[in-house]
Amino acid sequence: MNDEITKLTQKLAAQLSQNDLKICTAESCTGGLIAKTFTDLAGSSTWFDRGFVTYSNQAKVDMLGVQVQTLQAFGAVSQQVVEEMVAGAITHSQADVAIAVTGIAGPGGGSDDKPVGTVWFGFYAANQPLSEKKIFAGDRLQVRESSLLHAIKRINEIIVADNT
Repeated sequence: MNDEITKLTQKLAAQLSQNDLKICTAESCTGGLIAKTFTDLAGSSTWFDRGFVTYSNQAKVDMLGVQVQTLQAFGAVSQQVVEEMVAGAITHSQADVAIAVTGIAGPGGGSDDKPVGTVWFGFYAANQPLSEKKIFAGDRLQVRESSLLHAIKRINEIIVADNT
């Protein structure tokens, strides 16, 4: 783990612990990288509930309750799907806070509408969902690492904002 990610994860752990909150993840293109990063930190069992790695569309349906119609209408990499993923993560866990990620890490799979590097994020904190799209440059590893960094930065910002 690089220093910035380690510091952000420690900050997140402190915020969650102070507020007696648990977090969960629902990951597609990151393949469990966020959950792995969280659990690399000793003591994470006090604030990390679980992670769902839902790489296939069927896994999104089975584990998170994403609607088949949503996947068919908008595709796996969409605001609608990430919003259903984050809602499903909260519903199927004991967590108060959630992060969901779905995207195209590459090198293939992109299109004009959704180029490689397109990633949708879903966040849930203080009973409020939030979604946003980013487009990252780089190869598969860089897109995944950029997604990890963005997810941890944003959930920190969201939690701090909710507790001020």
